[in-house]
Amino acid sequence: PQDLKYNNEVTNTEIGSNTTIREFCTIHRGTSARAKTIVGSNCLLMAYVHIAHDCIVKDNVIIANNVQVGGHVNIEDYCNIGGGSLVHQFCKIGCHSFLGAGLKLVQDLPPYIKAAGNPPKFAGVNSIGLSRNGFNEDLILTIKKIYRIIYRSDYNTAQAIQKIEETFSKGDKVVENILTFINSSDRGII
Repeated sequence: PQDLKYNNEVTNTEIGSNTTIREFCTIHRGTSARAKTIVGSNCLLMAYVHIAHDCIVKDNVIIANNVQVGGHVNIEDYCNIGGGSLVHQFCKIGCHSFLGAGLKLVQDLPPYIKAAGNPPKFAGVNSIGLSRNGFNEDLILTIKKIYRIIYRSDYNTAQAIQKIEETFSKGDKVVENILTFINSSDRGII
């Protein structure tokens, strides 16, 4: 791995089944931090993608040409990362999210949304990706309502979380996923 802390410890890379890795991709094994780099099943890594050490790329992820992913990045299921994008080390990308082409991500990208602009900003819910993956209209509407509170209200993040907890039913998997992601963010969300 391209990490100065690496000291010949035993580490590896795991790649799931049915993953396509195109020309000139680099995937670096882990270091003592995680002991492995993981690329899940049914992923597509297009030409010139770089996945650095200690990354976790879950299942059904599409990473377009020339995307550079720094070390210790977590990319959840069903993400789509546009060509030429840069993902800073230690960032997290939530499930079913879409990062537009040519962007530099230095904060976490919450689940179910699209990011566009420079710097990347909330550009709506990834409705097309969600519907393609079996989310019904009611669930997509719930996700839109949640992100309207986070991004389109005058609330700060803590106030938005409180409002979401008051408004939406506990135990709803999508609501819990969004709240858990935001509460566990170390870099802050876009």
